[in-house]
Amino acid sequence: MFTIAEHTQETPSIKTIRFKETLSATPAQFVMVWVPGVDEFPMSASYTGHGFGITYQILGDGTRALASKEVGDRIGIRGPYGNGFVLHGSRVLVVAGGAGMAALGPFIEEAAAKGAAVDVVIGARTAEEILFEKRSMLAGGRIHISTDDGTKGLKGFATELASSLLDKERYDCMYACGPERMIVGLLKLATEKGIPIQASLERLMKCGIGICDSCALDGKHVCKDGPVFSETDLRAMAELGKTKLDHAGRKVPI
Repeated sequence: MFTIAEHTQETPSIKTIRFKETLSATPAQFVMVWVPGVDEFPMSASYTGHGFGITYQILGDGTRALASKEVGDRIGIRGPYGNGFVLHGSRVLVVAGGAGMAALGPFIEEAAAKGAAVDVVIGARTAEEILFEKRSMLAGGRIHISTDDGTKGLKGFATELASSLLDKERYDCMYACGPERMIVGLLKLATEKGIPIQASLERLMKCGIGICDSCALDGKHVCKDGPVFSETDLRAMAELGKTKLDHAGRKVPI
């Protein structure tokens, strides 16, 4: 059981909880978060080590219950689980869609601290939903913004902004987290430009340790084999961006 030290509103729909306890994790690893009496669900570690934290978007009953928690309240944390990002090269492109910045925030800080030049594309629906822009800038990232409605930066999607950067710059690797259709688009760009990509995928998870099969994707478990996959694995996934399993285990369109 972890004790809440801070509970911060990041955007109208996204909040961050930081805890009194310490938990070390590789960027993009996740933990299973238990809200007693409500539910357990996966969350990327948005801060690691001392002041460990999670950043989440309020979407369903579980996250609404989490949003009501106050400083001093205790919730269950188990993990970290899965495989995280691995830094390759000295110049990297990071692309985030919406709350995907939760997984990428600590990676940006780690990569910049190791001396890498980091270009950061942050995509959001609207300007007020942009996550971790200041944090990434303070870490040393060069920030590029896209919004669906054009209220800040490029009017359009993160993939469009990433494409324009790839036309002008050469990167050693691309790192991504966000909606699967965005990941599919970035995989296509990486293939065209001949650069590696690592992407953190988001799927329904019930156990977090490869037993329940709810996060199965083309014979792999996102919780255990991922959540970060390389371009080799991503290209082999016929279901990527097309179908997923629902709570009943039925395959449904994305």
